[in-house]
Amino acid sequence: MSNKTKIRWALLFLLPLLFLFSQAQADDDDSDDPRLALVVGNSAYTHVTPLDNPKNDAVLMAESLEAVGFDVMLVTDASRDELTRAIADFGRKLRDADDDATGLFYYAGHGVQSFGANFLLPVDVNLSDAADLSLVAVPAQALLRQMFSARNQTNIVILDACRDNPFEAIPDLNENGLAEMKAPRGTFLAYSTGPGEVALDGVGANSPFTGSLARRMSAPGVPIETLFKNVRRDVLEATNGVQTPWDTSSMTANFQFVPAVMPSPAEIQERQLWETVKLSKDPIQVMLYLRANPESRFAGEARSLLQDLVSSEMQETASTSEPEVPAQAPVSVDPSDTERELIEAARQAGTAEAYKDYLDTFPDGHFSELARLELQTIEQNEPRTDPISEPVVPVAPEPEVTAGDASGALPDVVAFNTPLGTGDPDLATRSISDLISASPRFPPIEGLPEAAWKDKTCASCHQWEQANLCTQAQTYMNDQTRALTKEHPFGGVFKQLLRIWAEGGCQ
Repeated sequence: MSNKTKIRWALLFLLPLLFLFSQAQADDDDSDDPRLALVVGNSAYTHVTPLDNPKNDAVLMAESLEAVGFDVMLVTDASRDELTRAIADFGRKLRDADDDATGLFYYAGHGVQSFGANFLLPVDVNLSDAADLSLVAVPAQALLRQMFSARNQTNIVILDACRDNPFEAIPDLNENGLAEMKAPRGTFLAYSTGPGEVALDGVGANSPFTGSLARRMSAPGVPIETLFKNVRRDVLEATNGVQTPWDTSSMTANFQFVPAVMPSPAEIQERQLWETVKLSKDPIQVMLYLRANPESRFAGEARSLLQDLVSSEMQETASTSEPEVPAQAPVSVDPSDTERELIEAARQAGTAEAYKDYLDTFPDGHFSELARLELQTIEQNEPRTDPISEPVVPVAPEPEVTAGDASGALPDVVAFNTPLGTGDPDLATRSISDLISASPRFPPIEGLPEAAWKDKTCASCHQWEQANLCTQAQTYMNDQTRALTKEHPFGGVFKQLLRIWAEGGCQ
C-alpha cells in the first residue's frame, strides 16, 4: 500500500473519531448550562482616592460576558450595603442553578490586604483604624464562601483591584496589593497583578488587564488557562514589564468562554482530498483537482502549487535539453490581480476564446501551462460554455458495441466483481474490479506524454479502490447531462455502468 493510500485511509478512519470528539467537546462546553456573573466596578470613592476606570471596566466586562452567554448582574459605585446584598443575591442565584452552572465574579476597584486576608472596598468606605476594616469593607472570603456553597462545577473569580493602597498611612494596613488566596475546589482565581504588587489603572478608558481580557474572551476554543496566559503577555507588553497578572486554579472541568467550532464532516473530507492531492506533488493530479473543485477553499493554494510544479518541471526539462533556448524574462513571484481575474474568467467560461484571451495577454503567465492544456482539450472536443467541474477529459470516440448485449442496451444490475456484459469485447468481458488495475487505452488528457499514462494502472492516478470509486460513481447518479456525456479512457459507456453500479449500492 502506497504512503498516499495509507494517509487517505487513516484520514477516513479518523472521521468518526473527529465527529465523536466534536460531540464530546460540545458536551464538555455545553452552551445550555447556566452561566451566571456578578460584575462590580467602584470608581466614585468619597473618602479615599477615586479611580477613573473601574466603572468603565465593569461595563466593558459585563458586555463581554453577556456576549459569551452569561446572565450578568452589573453593580457600579456600590456602597457596603449594596455590595453585600449583591453578593448574597448572586450566591442565592448560583445555589438555585443546577450543578453544571458556571459562576463568575468580577471586581474592579480598590482592594487591600490585612494579615493575609483580602478586602474589597465599597465607595463609602471610611477608615481610621485597621481594626475596623472588616466592619467597613467586604472580605473577599465572603464572596468565595457564597460561590463554594452552591456546589456547582465551575467558579471563576477575577479581581482587577489593588490599583494602590488608600490606607498606607494607617498602621497594620501598609502592605501593597492583595494576598494570594487559596482557590476552593472547582475555582479559577485571576488577579490583575501578582501578590503584593500594584496594578495600573491605565491611561485609556480601561485598565490594561480588563482591556486585554475583554478583547480575548470571544476567541473560540481557547481554554481558560491559555486565555489568561495570553492576557498576561498582553499586560506585560503594555506596561513594559511592570505589571504581571497572576492566577491560581483548582478547576476539575475544562472551560472555554466560547467553545471551539469543529469542522463539519464535509469540511474534513474536503481537506482530506486536498491533502492527498498536495502530497502527490503531481501537476496532473493538482490540475484534475482544480477542474473537479473550482470553488474549493483550497483552490488558491492549488493554483499556486500547480504553477510551482509546472515551473519546476519546465526548468528540469530546460536543463537537460541539448539546444540552448534564449532565457525568458523572469516571471513575477505572484500573479497580478488582472492575470488572476482573466484566468478565473476563462475557467468559468470554459471556452477556447476565453483561454486564448488569457494566453494573448499573458503568454508566459503564471497559469499559461494550465491554459494551454485546457485550450488543447477544448479544441479536440466540442466547445463547452459551463464551468469545468469534471476531472476526466474526453479524448476519444466511444467504440462500437461488438460484444455483450447486441443491442447496446445497458444492464439493469452491475456488480463489482461480475463482467460488465456490454461495450466492446475488452470492456464487456471484464469487471469493475478488473479495470481498477487495468491501463487506459488512450491518454486521459490529450497530449499527455506516454510515460505519464502508458502501461500505468488507473488506480495509480485516481486512488481507485472500491469505496473511493463508489463515491465517484455516486456523483453520476445526480448528473445525467454533463459527466455522463463525456468520454472516458474505458469508453463513455463505462460511466453509465458506474452509475448503475452506484444505484445498486456499489455491491
